[in-house]
Amino acid sequence: MEQSKARGSYAKSLARRAEIVQAARESFVEHGFAKASLRDIAERAGITHTGLLHHFRNKDEILTAVLAERDAEEWRQGADLIESPDQLGPYFAGVLRHHQHAPELMRLWIELAAAASRPDHPAHAYFTERYERSRATFVEGIHEGEVGVSLRPGVSPESAALLLNAVMHGLQLQWLLDQSLDITRPVRDFVRLLMDEG
Repeated sequence: MEQSKARGSYAKSLARRAEIVQAARESFVEHGFAKASLRDIAERAGITHTGLLHHFRNKDEILTAVLAERDAEEWRQGADLIESPDQLGPYFAGVLRHHQHAPELMRLWIELAAAASRPDHPAHAYFTERYERSRATFVEGIHEGEVGVSLRPGVSPESAALLLNAVMHGLQLQWLLDQSLDITRPVRDFVRLLMDEG
């Protein structure tokens, strides 16, 4: 009986955290990170400010959870959508287009990633693990031939994974500085450059 109660309480806590993350995402997009308040996020999530602090210690912790959820969504979509090599370029172009619809989140991601490069930053572990997971997923997909990707001779899967991360993040930074740029075609071109068309 006690175990059942504990499981029910844990499930409610997870559901509440998900509601807070969704509310925070909306608040960050609408107001920007600096102007979004914990009270606004709590109100959107239908809880008190104190209740919110029971789940997250501060706004930085909530932002990390928002960005982690966005990453998780994109990895799920990638697993579902990419079935052949010719879908890689359009998939990554689609990711960039999706990010362009929420430039404030894109900006926050870039700012937080840079700040988290300091080992003492609260999001340091998240970003370190995120990049490791991203590279490992790409490398594993190449080695296991899940989508039949064959890289150009001399390009290792490990290098390709590093380069892809650099290109995706560099393109987003350039677009934030000049939103007239087309960043979707370059990522498709880059993926083609990586491929051995044999």
